[in-house]
Amino acid sequence: MSLALYNTLSRKKEPFTPLDAERVTMYVCGPTVYNRVHIGNARPAVVFDTLYRVLQSLYPNVQYARNITDIDDKIMRTAAELGEDISVLSQRYAQAYFEDMAALNNLEPTITPYATQHIPEMINMIERLIAKDHAYVAEGNVLFAVQSMDDYGKLSGRALDDMLAGARVEVASYKKYAGDFVLWKPSADNEPGWDSPWGRGRPGWHLECSAMIEKHLGETIDIHGGGQDLIFPHHENEIAQSCCAHDGKPFANYWLHNGFINIEGEKMSKSLGNFRMVNELLEEYPGEVLRYVILSAHYRSEQQFSKELLDSAWRSLDGLYGFLRGHEPVTAIINQDSAGYKALLDDLNTSMAISELYRLAKEMHAANGAGNVDLESKLKAELMGLAGLMGLLQQDSEQWFTLARGGDAISAEDIEELIEKRKQAKTDKDYAGADQVRKDLLDLGVILEDSREGTSWRRA
Repeated sequence: MSLALYNTLSRKKEPFTPLDAERVTMYVCGPTVYNRVHIGNARPAVVFDTLYRVLQSLYPNVQYARNITDIDDKIMRTAAELGEDISVLSQRYAQAYFEDMAALNNLEPTITPYATQHIPEMINMIERLIAKDHAYVAEGNVLFAVQSMDDYGKLSGRALDDMLAGARVEVASYKKYAGDFVLWKPSADNEPGWDSPWGRGRPGWHLECSAMIEKHLGETIDIHGGGQDLIFPHHENEIAQSCCAHDGKPFANYWLHNGFINIEGEKMSKSLGNFRMVNELLEEYPGEVLRYVILSAHYRSEQQFSKELLDSAWRSLDGLYGFLRGHEPVTAIINQDSAGYKALLDDLNTSMAISELYRLAKEMHAANGAGNVDLESKLKAELMGLAGLMGLLQQDSEQWFTLARGGDAISAEDIEELIEKRKQAKTDKDYAGADQVRKDLLDLGVILEDSREGTSWRRA
């Protein structure tokens, strides 16, 4: 069974055939770094990290680029409000993004291009578009002429006038057509800017991705991903710029888009004030819990996020880690004939793959109970291979059960002190005192487990 992906461009699931099986290319739109990221920003990072892992299991060289937009009007406004240099602000939030994504068990992309490091490439692409009559200069701006492209709108599947209806397009007198979009805009003296043939200015948002993709991945790439909110205008405009700059060559062969996240049953939005920031959620839950929730639904569906769902995911991971406790370490293997692996190849059916984790864990536990060591090891190796493709179960199982549950949870150090106190009470034959320590810890959500090797503990 080969990898199949739902292609937004064709509106159907298609077998994945790379341009070059020796070098698979994927680009995913990263954050605009002017604030901490919310859980909606984390969903594409987790989804496409999972696809990256699956691609690596199939191909020897996968080039995965996820950009950082570090020049944007939002960044400029925030920096001005804080009285801070734009480069300092953007670097701080870029680093915060890296830390948040690492906490969700995301691998580092192969390439992390910054927009401000690619200004010459952007200017070069604009010059080519002007020379090919796809762009024009107007009052210090350079705009892409959307009517110069016959099939503009093919990604979103709507006619140009329909796309403009209700869309947030800048109305300006210097535009030849209302839908024309900015490739380059002038900068005031107090704004960041770079010298160009059209005066000092800065690039438009859409242009940045096209130029970075061309430099690092090529004129045509295999996969372009992002949230479904980027289909129009961002991805539509990327296609326009890149295809016209490259004389009609395809820009990306497969377009993948993840669905929105709803918070407590409502769409996450600024007007409702229900944004959940990743760093705030990480104060309450391990990153693996957030990742599990994201992967528990199909990436193209709307994602529900609630406290109940997070708590349930934590308990589910407790169950899986519980099956792993006491089992000898093994080298993970990927069974390409397994139902779990086939589920991932079927347009990243992660919810089905998660159910296979439970089946393997239960069979491994049964093999252990039957004393079948070889089967137990084989099943655990397969379990860990499948889990690794989803970025799950990567922690030591004993360590997992020591993670604090809530901000007011007793610390690991205090738990160990009480265990020592209980041990001393037993030595002194103060069994009532020892029992009281156990009860006190249980009231604090800590379960003690005695064995011949000593006392271990886990959080309830």
